[in-house]
Amino acid sequence: MINNVVLVGRMTRDAELRYTPNQVAVATFTLAVNRIRKNQNGEREADFINCVIWNQPAEHLANWAKKGALIGITGRIQTRNYENQQGQRVYVTEVVAENFQMLESRATREGNGGGSYNPSSSPFGGTTGGGFQSQPAQSTPNFGRDESPFGNANPMDISDDDLPF
Repeated sequence: MINNVVLVGRMTRDAELRYTPNQVAVATFTLAVNRIRKNQNGEREADFINCVIWNQPAEHLANWAKKGALIGITGRIQTRNYENQQGQRVYVTEVVAENFQMLESRATREGNGGGSYNPSSSPFGGTTGGGFQSQPAQSTPNFGRDESPFGNANPMDISDDDLPF
């Protein structure tokens, strides 16, 4: 069986960090994930997906990823149910995140400059579980090209409706 989920979205609020009686960290959060297509009114809709993450990655998420942060997560879908205080059966479907990655710098998100994401400057750069890495900061690579790889062709004309994001 396969149960894999990959999501990229923005946090709708700060993660809620709690600890179990055995002192295991658990954080709950909601990701707003844009849909590919616009609705009939031409507006972009989003799905709000409930997520949970455990152990040390939960602590890192709660400390570093705040409301509005663009993050990527990998995990699995889980369903569970319980009986609430009124005696009603409540069914829950959520994504259990196994790891996450910050996809933009805080300066970029807050509009304080900087236009590109440099994973080596983030404590979560390329690791699973949001773990820390102590790497020296590197300069941002130059992805610009002096020549077009397609020769002297005109730039492609792409509208926003053609893009999946």
